[in-house]
Amino acid sequence: MGSARFLPLQVAAVCYRKCGASFEFLLVNTTSGDRWIFPKGATARRLSHTQAAEREALEEAGAVGVIEPQHFHLYLQPKGVSRLRNGIQEFVVKAFLLQVSHTQPPQEQKRNPTWFSVGDARSALAMGREAMYAAELRTVIDRAVERLSAEGRIVPDYSRAPTYRIWRSLLRLLRLNFL
Repeated sequence: MGSARFLPLQVAAVCYRKCGASFEFLLVNTTSGDRWIFPKGATARRLSHTQAAEREALEEAGAVGVIEPQHFHLYLQPKGVSRLRNGIQEFVVKAFLLQVSHTQPPQEQKRNPTWFSVGDARSALAMGREAMYAAELRTVIDRAVERLSAEGRIVPDYSRAPTYRIWRSLLRLLRLNFL
C-alpha cells in the first residue's frame, strides 16, 4: 500500500441508528448496483468535509440526522476509472458517524438504502470485494462500534463474533491450567 497522503480524498457518512441494545447501519448500493457501500463521495470547496459527508447521506441514502464534526476513521477504497492503465484508482475516505433521525426517498436513483445489523453489515460490505478492501470496510464497522460503545451510545453484542469466542476459549484454557 502506498502513501495515503498522495491519494485523492472522499468522505463517507457511516449512518447508524439504535436498535434495542445494539444498532444498525444504513448501506446503499454502488452506482453499478453490485455491491453495498456507505454513502460517500467527493469533497466540495464550499463545504466542510463534515457537510460533504452529510450531503452524501442525504443524496444517496435519504438519511437525515446528526453528524459528528470530526471523522473517526480513514480507509482505502478503490474505484474504477477508465483513463487509468489498470482501470482502478484508490481513494482515501474520511468516515464520519451520522446518527439517523429519519429517512426520506434518496435523491439518487437505484441506491436501495437498506438497514443492516452489525454482523450483516460487515458481511454485506465484504461481498464482491478483494480481501484487502473487504477488510478495510469491516474495520470501519468495528471502529464505529468501538467509538459508539466508548461514548455509551450502545451496548454491542460481541457474543457471536469470532474474536470473542476465541478469547473466551483462551480464558477457559488459562483457568484450567492454573487450577
